[in-house]
Amino acid sequence: MAAFGLKPALSPRNIAVLALIAANLIPLGGVLLYDWTVFDVMIVFWAENVIVGLLNILRMATLLVLRQDYGALVLAPFFAVHYGMFTAVHGIFVIALFGPEYMQDVGEIEMFMAVLAIPGLLVPFVALASSHFASYALNFLYRGEFSFITSGELMMKPYARVVVLHLVILFGGAAAVGLGQPVYALVLLVLLKIGIDVTAHVLEHRKLEMADLRSTTSTA
Repeated sequence: MAAFGLKPALSPRNIAVLALIAANLIPLGGVLLYDWTVFDVMIVFWAENVIVGLLNILRMATLLVLRQDYGALVLAPFFAVHYGMFTAVHGIFVIALFGPEYMQDVGEIEMFMAVLAIPGLLVPFVALASSHFASYALNFLYRGEFSFITSGELMMKPYARVVVLHLVILFGGAAAVGLGQPVYALVLLVLLKIGIDVTAHVLEHRKLEMADLRSTTSTA
């Protein structure tokens, strides 16, 4: 197909998007097959914030190694502290709004330890981590996003996606609770998250798409 100027269906870009969708389908399976509650869905989505932050630190470290972007030496630790606090506060809100009663009257450390003990959390966590790592490997490394992005841009990059996505999810979760957590509301919540996540992923890498387009045009 490349000989006729067509992109293969399983290009690195498409593989990254498909991996993201596949990972997000696991909470959908939890809702349909294992009676997941709003809290189960929300806590998995919150755990994804942690993954996003860790991968962003890895991206900064990659810039330091491959491009000698020494700004990463300062920005990576600052991001880790700032984003870590942001994520912790978000997690406390999720637990306070949607968590079971036994998590409400304990300290923050005990809250998060209780979250780690929730059965079945590991599988969706690993799946989401794998999908985000696939994006790092395919988009950031293989397709060369590292060659033009800066550590300063990476510092702010996760916030727009995470804030918009999880504000929508929080309001959606509250609506589902208000409706009595019917299955259809939880399914819609997961599908809404998938749609926003894929859109945000595409927008996040649009500069890479433009670079690919310029490269294709120059070699045509």
